[in-house]
Amino acid sequence: MKQIFKYTEGMLPVTTHYCPGCTHGIAHRLIMEVLEEKGQLETTLGVAPIGCSIMCHQYMNIDMMESAHGRAPAIASAIRRVHPDKTIFTYQGDGDLASIGIAEIVHAAARGEKFTTFFINNGIYGMTGGQMAPTTLIGQRSTTSVDGRSKELTGMPLKVCELLATLDGAVYIERVALNTPAHVRQAKAAVRRALDIQDQRLGFTFIEFLSTCPTNWGLTPSEASDWVKDKVIPYYPLGIYKQPEVDK
Repeated sequence: MKQIFKYTEGMLPVTTHYCPGCTHGIAHRLIMEVLEEKGQLETTLGVAPIGCSIMCHQYMNIDMMESAHGRAPAIASAIRRVHPDKTIFTYQGDGDLASIGIAEIVHAAARGEKFTTFFINNGIYGMTGGQMAPTTLIGQRSTTSVDGRSKELTGMPLKVCELLATLDGAVYIERVALNTPAHVRQAKAAVRRALDIQDQRLGFTFIEFLSTCPTNWGLTPSEASDWVKDKVIPYYPLGIYKQPEVDK
């Protein structure tokens, strides 16, 4: 009989705490699937964030450590110096990375740190109650922008891929989405490209996942997927923003 599904060894057989329709679990699995396929589960070190995915070290079957809020890139930078032979990644949300941790990620990219960051952008602070994040869209409501985000009051949403792509130390930057099966397949290919480039130790690599947060968006899971298609992707276009010359 042909096997059509196999539970990746990269994920522990436990139930996650994520809300229905949240795409953190999909991102977890894609990363772990690629590491398993590359034979790198035993040689990978991950850094978990503060945020909804604070518990991801209990789901990913690799060695991981916790960081202070926004400081995962600093921790990963130190790990790289101690373990030059390991595969290293940070897994961070938009509140963690794009707000309190923005200096950390910018300087890690500027230094060309040889690790990969997986950035979950759901446009909201998920764990702490749905406050406005740096990536919240104009007009999008949150618990701290009840009438919708205003450009005049808080500026435009931060486009992290476009920002990091300007830095010489960043060698691979791509934005993907998790709202459709086709986009999930494209996201897995992006994860593999980033980790393959990390294997070459060329510099900093970064994948942004446009993700859903149905609970804090006040939508059903299907409505949240449509919101990504109709509202999020138009402002945050998918695609490769930077890649090594040899891969062009």
